[in-house]
Amino acid sequence: MSLLDKMDVRRGPQGASEDDMFEGAGDPYIGIKRKMHADIINLINKQGKETIDRESMRKLIDEAVNDESNNIPRVDRAKVAQDLMNDVMGFGPLEELIESDEYSEIMVNGPDKIYVERAGKIELTNLKFRDDAHVINIIDRIVSQIGRHVDETSPMVDARLPDGSRVNAVIPPISLIGPVITIRKFGKKPLTAKNLIDFGSLSPKMMAFLEACIKGKLNIIVSGGTGSGKTTLLNVLSSFIPADERIITIEDAAEIQLKQEHVITLESRPANLEGKGTINIRALVRNALRMRPDRIIVGEVRSDETLDMLQAMNTGHDGSLTTTHSNSPRDTISRIETMVMMSGMELPLKAIRDQVSSAIDLVIHQSRFRDGTRKVTSITEIVGMENDVVSMQDIFVYEHTGQIEEGKFRGRFKPTGVLPYCLEKIKNNGVLVNYDWFKD
Repeated sequence: MSLLDKMDVRRGPQGASEDDMFEGAGDPYIGIKRKMHADIINLINKQGKETIDRESMRKLIDEAVNDESNNIPRVDRAKVAQDLMNDVMGFGPLEELIESDEYSEIMVNGPDKIYVERAGKIELTNLKFRDDAHVINIIDRIVSQIGRHVDETSPMVDARLPDGSRVNAVIPPISLIGPVITIRKFGKKPLTAKNLIDFGSLSPKMMAFLEACIKGKLNIIVSGGTGSGKTTLLNVLSSFIPADERIITIEDAAEIQLKQEHVITLESRPANLEGKGTINIRALVRNALRMRPDRIIVGEVRSDETLDMLQAMNTGHDGSLTTTHSNSPRDTISRIETMVMMSGMELPLKAIRDQVSSAIDLVIHQSRFRDGTRKVTSITEIVGMENDVVSMQDIFVYEHTGQIEEGKFRGRFKPTGVLPYCLEKIKNNGVLVNYDWFKD
């Protein structure tokens, strides 16, 4: 039984009071929901139970809702039962949004405003929480599942849902509008390479080339802005890793969904209530080097762990993958240089650039456009150093045609005609190369 399937019946779920659970604007059944909740808790307490599973709770709720003395019309009983179940055992007003595959992002801006992203566009829903306490109750339920906490001394937290969806929460006093929750959802079925091609995120030639790059053990960075689809693309690329390789993934909150059997998933850990016990990404990268990895996949580099990642790439751990935030492939290199400097190692800039040029083979840049679409706008190879500058060349680019059709921007994916230097490395690893990939 998971933590989600348990609750302290003597205090209500996660210690919430009944009033925190069921208040809502315009709900004619607020009072009866509160009464049924109290009756159910009293019944369980009389039975001497400390916890209860979902199936048993559902049975008790159905019995209460179908009790004629509660005067709930038959047509409304299923909805009332589901609302009650969501508040008691689930994620309250967010439950139906989390369960639906229609939304890619859920954004709670205080108790009164819940937004969703659908088909790349942000929309305001009519769902609401009762007050700040109700939102914080749901946050606590989410983060407690992975052993984390949120309170005034630790008002920011990263977590994940059971399906791997990413959760970030910020509460007062940091947030001035009340508790804020941002959920980046992942579909119940991970997207495949064919899905990305069908969505128009990249062309079949680009995908075939990237598959060869993964199998050929190139070191790759996926770059892009927030919400551009970096993690989704990283998941798809990771699926090309041969099944007989030992893969170690390192993340703040585990999101990478690999289907291979030999996968070790490492997750960073924040400080405990005493401010001790922090395990950061850098420590995990260093430890991963002692675990005999064939591949190291870091969910995102954003600080001093970048140096350790570069050193791993430069010391025989070919085929490593990671993501980072940036605005272009060239900007990706500048950000990596900056993050290496954050490690505290007083390295000259030329030495850092030498490390970058020898470690990284490819930068895949992904962008999100104003029409909501996400596309790989360039696949760029790092070819070495020219004087004191990292030399790069585009292999594929995305060109806008300037047309807009049915609200979508039009363009095309275009090979530049340049043959990558990395083809030699790919072929040396026993992977076949098709030169037609690079012809327009």
